Amino acid sequence: MRHLIRRLSFYVIAVWASITLNFFIPRLAPGNPAEALMARFEQRGSVSPTALHALEIALGVNNQGPLWQQYFQYFVNLFHGNLGISFSYYPEPVTAVIAQNMQWTLFLGTISVVISCTVGFLLGIVMAWKRGSRIDSTLTPTVTFLSAIPYFWLALIMVYFFGFVLNWFPFSDGYDTSLYPGLTPDFIVSALYHAILPALTIVISSLSGWLLSMRNTMITTLSEDYVLMAQAKGLSTRRVMFAYAARNALLPNVTNFTLALGFIVGGQLLTEIVFSYPGIGYSLLQAVQNSDYALLQGIFLIITLAVLSANFLTELLYTALDPRVRSERSA
Repeated sequence: MRHLIRRLSFYVIAVWASITLNFFIPRLAPGNPAEALMARFEQRGSVSPTALHALEIALGVNNQGPLWQQYFQYFVNLFHGNLGISFSYYPEPVTAVIAQNMQWTLFLGTISVVISCTVGFLLGIVMAWKRGSRIDSTLTPTVTFLSAIPYFWLALIMVYFFGFVLNWFPFSDGYDTSLYPGLTPDFIVSALYHAILPALTIVISSLSGWLLSMRNTMITTLSEDYVLMAQAKGLSTRRVMFAYAARNALLPNVTNFTLALGFIVGGQLLTEIVFSYPGIGYSLLQAVQNSDYALLQGIFLIITLAVLSANFLTELLYTALDPRVRSERSA
């Protein structure tokens, strides 16, 4: 319990520091969304200061008053779920924009992580069991090479070959825009079809991490006494491989899986931008292009909270699964 309180205190401080940086960084940047919008109108003529002031109030970027008062008000707004008004999607609140786009990011990221994790674990188990064989000597350098390719570059290759050249898959939007979003068979099929290329990009780029991690852990586990004893008892190869070796080798990789789920929000930003996928990454691009500081703050805050929450849950999960960790921390 003492360790839990200590770790929880650490994450509370980390959240406070993240929120504080999220407050100060946009205020250190020159200009604001209202000035960016007015600059477009000024190309056609002068704009009065009164109009600029009214637009700043409407967008919630009126920074009059002491900085400490703005800082306090920022925390009050956060506790009430008020992240401001999005300039890119005016007059939609930032929370509504993030909630709408988050479901697409979670949909794409969850599918990609589950597929890459499952395939990587199974291939890692087989490669470790047959280490030194042809499949091991072929797959290991292949997936290592693929892991060295940056996400965005692999995404561009996918767009060019499978989108432009072969025209097999769509490479923009999250669904057929002629359809009305809803839980209908046509919309679900369209959403899955549009997610194939970005999901395949993420799977190929992240597969090697799961595969090599499981392979290395599995090789270490195969040398343990309980595995040798199971083989000496004459148990079937499949039972020894999965029930004794793979089951114990999964423990450190379970925590990696939890971390990967936490990094879904921020880990696929460039992929979404390349495919114009309607997720958090594409919203971030629009926010940068339109100087939408409120939306930028909201997205960065969500990414930070997701990563910190994933780390905290990973610690709790690892402590619950491994009795050795519980005994060390209670000592």
